[in-house]
Amino acid sequence: MVNELKGIHHVTAITSSAEKNYEFFTYVLGMRLVKKTVNQDDIQTYHLFFADDKGSAGTDMTFFDFPGIPKGSHGTNEIFKTSFRVPDDAALDYWVKRFDRLEVKHSGIKEQFGKKTLSFVDFDDQQYQLISDEHNEGVASGTPWQNGPVPLEHAITGLGPIFVRIANLDYFKEVLEKVLQFREVNSEGAFHLFEVGEGGNGAQVVVEYNPVLPNAIQGFGTVHHAAFRVEDRNVLEEWIKRMGDFGFQTSGYVNRHFFESLYARVAPQILFEFATDGPGFMGDEPYETLGEKLSLPPFLEPQREEIEKMVRPIDTVRSTKDLTKE
Repeated sequence: MVNELKGIHHVTAITSSAEKNYEFFTYVLGMRLVKKTVNQDDIQTYHLFFADDKGSAGTDMTFFDFPGIPKGSHGTNEIFKTSFRVPDDAALDYWVKRFDRLEVKHSGIKEQFGKKTLSFVDFDDQQYQLISDEHNEGVASGTPWQNGPVPLEHAITGLGPIFVRIANLDYFKEVLEKVLQFREVNSEGAFHLFEVGEGGNGAQVVVEYNPVLPNAIQGFGTVHHAAFRVEDRNVLEEWIKRMGDFGFQTSGYVNRHFFESLYARVAPQILFEFATDGPGFMGDEPYETLGEKLSLPPFLEPQREEIEKMVRPIDTVRSTKDLTKE
């Protein structure tokens, strides 16, 4: 038997502007930039990691800003929405007021699968929602950014369910259940709720069956891939074997420096990653100044001078600022 996936690890999306993305996540959402690095496969592209206070697995959303990429369009066969966990229903009331004040477009508070949610978009029409942990059990969340602009009792603590829109539900359900060992635990209309491991908001995928919409087109404002947690390298090797045995084309083992990974396209246009919980983001920067310098994995460090000339500088210093909680 293969060791189960432990929940969501991270979501990676595409932004039109690393600068605007940094401003939005830092000053609107109050998430902590824990790493400013480059795309290891395309070094003139920034890769920004926003997470909880410590950069824990299961809390980070990351972004590429591929130069010159066009705007994507939402549709079917895409990972179309990312959720962030907040402590309780009262936090959502706070966020409605915050979004109104900061002119963030949102849907108002709704309920799905017994949880209160608040959907919103950013400047790229990237789709997000906040989800309340009030009635939640399962995978623990992270620690809110202690020095961020959001009062800790309302702040984002980690990632919630990821939403996948799919044209062939039967096939995708089979992949989730037979290959990835998810369980379908609920459904409402076209939406089906699956969970894995300890379950709860941090280990769920919501699948929307939608054979009507045109195929999504990747570009800025869309998600690139979603990653799920595995304990360590040994478990990752089990999953590399398992995915191969099921006939999936995979990347094989990839060392991403902050974690170790495997990538597999599990359905049309749906790229999933399996990523180890460690080693994490503390290896090359102290806690106090996470994300403030351009961080490079060891194999790129010798090219630091050229890379720093290639990527425009972005000022991500926050340790000297006193952010007022409001």
